[in-house]
Amino acid sequence: MPQWLNNACFYEIYPQSFLDTNADGIGDFAGILEKLDYIRSLGCNAIWLNPCFCSPFLDAGYDVSDYYTAAPRYGTNADLKRIFEESHKRGMHVLLDLVPGHTSVEHPWFRQSMQAEKNPYTDRYIWTDDVWEAPEGMASLRGISSRNGACAVNFFSHQPALNYGYYQREKPWQQATDAPGPRATLAEMMNVMRFWLSMGCDGFRVDMAASLVKNDPESKGTMALWQEVREAISKEFPEAALISEWGEPDKSLAGGFHMDFLLHFGPSHYNDLFRCDEPFFSSRGRGDASQFVKTYQANREKTGGKGLMCIPSGNHDMHRLAYYLRGDELKVAFAFLLSMPGAPFLYYGDEIGMRYVDGLTSVEGGFARTGSRSPMQWDSTTNAGFSAAPKEKLYIPMDESEDRPTVQAQLADENSLLHEVQRLTAIRQSHEALQSNGEITFLYAEENAYPLAYLRSGEREDILVILNPSDREVSFPCAYLPEKTLYAFGAEAAFDGKTAVTAPCSAGYYLLPKA
Repeated sequence: MPQWLNNACFYEIYPQSFLDTNADGIGDFAGILEKLDYIRSLGCNAIWLNPCFCSPFLDAGYDVSDYYTAAPRYGTNADLKRIFEESHKRGMHVLLDLVPGHTSVEHPWFRQSMQAEKNPYTDRYIWTDDVWEAPEGMASLRGISSRNGACAVNFFSHQPALNYGYYQREKPWQQATDAPGPRATLAEMMNVMRFWLSMGCDGFRVDMAASLVKNDPESKGTMALWQEVREAISKEFPEAALISEWGEPDKSLAGGFHMDFLLHFGPSHYNDLFRCDEPFFSSRGRGDASQFVKTYQANREKTGGKGLMCIPSGNHDMHRLAYYLRGDELKVAFAFLLSMPGAPFLYYGDEIGMRYVDGLTSVEGGFARTGSRSPMQWDSTTNAGFSAAPKEKLYIPMDESEDRPTVQAQLADENSLLHEVQRLTAIRQSHEALQSNGEITFLYAEENAYPLAYLRSGEREDILVILNPSDREVSFPCAYLPEKTLYAFGAEAAFDGKTAVTAPCSAGYYLLPKA
């Protein structure tokens, strides 16, 4: 495990929506460089950059046309290298978003793969033997070239699936994972990783990490593939981090990833907390965290404590945290996010409570996700300080609300969400029990009940965390008598050695006497 992950706190940057310095309406690398000190001031010491390679941007950069070259609309490879260097000067690390499962139809590899004549890229993608046969269970492209066959696509129709082989082969055209074509694909993707790591990148967040080997019902082939990648990359770059978009920690961590996201889809019950009709962190107090806790504990048992599970505030694929939660609810939610094991991930703008913008026309494949990708709101100037371009040129329209939150306004308000996030990250960074590798024991997480309480433990300290987002006073059995309050939002809890009583809409971290 890279040592820097022990206390990592990530900030996710959607480059095209962060800061535009050349007035073309699209964020750029220069804008990221300009705001590195702001990111560090939040308490974040690591960055996840969403895809920034060459692309036709039909899926916001998740349709890569050249893995080795930065997208010109953001800047150059040299500019990206400078982000690595300047981040390192500030004690920060940078992950790039790697998309290994598919490319754009404009990628030169795919152009060559479409040719009828055999060439080095013929087997770079998954093709059937006949244009009339589509790959079972997958969408496909066909009738687009002289090659006889249909090419599988991973998601949108312009994203042909790269060929890493089939774990269970049922058709003649399905290649084994150790066939020359799949091996060449894997070798080239590892070369891509080496290229950016050599330039100063600190690792990768891997898109759709579970999707590479096809017809792999138990993910055994995909796990073996990533184990091979991890072994090779770690030998050459021992401090490089690999974080998976997988959502099944028992598989991704066994596959060699250092961390796995809990996704907004799948079995984690992550949505029960923040994004459902009655989120647990709503002050209405009608939510339920118990299924999330049961699933979280089950995953920790499956992984045997190996690796980390990460809980993001949000990302570019889901509604903003502030879509369902408001005001003080967000502060209590961040008290949870910043006190859980694994590295926290803050999506740009969540630290000021940026809102989902309803009613936007899809931009670059965003569709319903477009409203979570609106420009960062920096100040009260033109376009909230994001860009000097006319607003009709902006990559995505701004939140036009008169009361839209901005960094400038929240920096001036000591009681703002931004300052609460700063306080919480500072406490996390100064207490090893609250950091990535600290142990967790849930003390109270009953069905349809409040509060949520858990113990975070390190070598030198034990910290009791109590979260009551509901609008009523609640209590739970608690034999602990804290010796010090490390953090309190709302009124502090009251302890008598048998019961803890927590105030409405409150959160607290309490240092316990070390046994």
